[in-house]
Amino acid sequence: MRRAKVYRYCLPMEAGVVLRNQRLKTRDGLLIELSEGDRQGWGEVAPLPGFSFESLEQAQQALLPWLDEWQRGENIPESRLPSVAFGVSCALAEIAGTLPEAGDQRCAVLCHGDPDEILMQLHQQPGEKLGKIKVGLYEAVRDGLNVSLLLESIPELTLRLDANRSWSCSKAAAFASYLTPEQRARIRFIEEPCNTRQHSLEFAEASGIAIAWDESTREAGFVAQAQPGVVAIVIKPTLIGSIQECQQRVLEAQREGLQVVFSSSIESSLGLTQLARLSAWLSPESIPGLDTLDLMSAQLVRPWAGSHLPLIDAEKLEVIWQR
Repeated sequence: MRRAKVYRYCLPMEAGVVLRNQRLKTRDGLLIELSEGDRQGWGEVAPLPGFSFESLEQAQQALLPWLDEWQRGENIPESRLPSVAFGVSCALAEIAGTLPEAGDQRCAVLCHGDPDEILMQLHQQPGEKLGKIKVGLYEAVRDGLNVSLLLESIPELTLRLDANRSWSCSKAAAFASYLTPEQRARIRFIEEPCNTRQHSLEFAEASGIAIAWDESTREAGFVAQAQPGVVAIVIKPTLIGSIQECQQRVLEAQREGLQVVFSSSIESSLGLTQLARLSAWLSPESIPGLDTLDLMSAQLVRPWAGSHLPLIDAEKLEVIWQR
């Protein structure tokens, strides 16, 4: 016998979280609870505003009929909406026991907020000291100075940067001009530094700073391939699709010798734990980019190791649909 339940959540975000020039005041999404016999599985459907093709309302409209057919025992193809396909595939994988339990909760420290607190977190980070910085929100010169100062303050630090295609060629060059050759070598990669893929490749060649594809992976016709200066692809399953789709992307990248980094689309703690499990399974050599929980006010259903945020149980969430 199959049963399905859908919860809706709305979590206040930390003040100042800006995505593509819009402030994200709350993180809204759906949690799926599926049961088949004595097996249970959870998934999260949470399109990211400004990045997902679909809205939460569109995701809900696609999800509920899919669940209704599944609950009646029918076998239906996965949704064409990435957030729905990912959340459903996680719940089904937990029921089937195909999503390994072990998770990789190592994190690149998100360098956001108070500089002294960031430095303390990085100094306390065991093993490899790896940080991540969003760049492109302010002037390229300011970004260059900030990155240079951080690298100078912690000599053993390496960084991943994410520009979200914010820079023109001249702004990207201005950023790089504030970094010494030694500092440039300590940048693992910049995700999509320039406003076109070709300009990003030219920046990598001119600056010697490695790059990674992120937005490009979600464009029609994208194929992972070895190119000068390209070292990685970033996979955000909420924006890509099902576990099976992510597996295919990983295989393609690994065949080309590219690193694969699983990254958050600001999911709840439940979604983050599943991303950690996916990363440990499909890309065990890479530290995932999952340090986004502290942007939220609480955890949902499943706790993230080490988090002191309050945990909200499913019983306290609004049930919007069940069969």
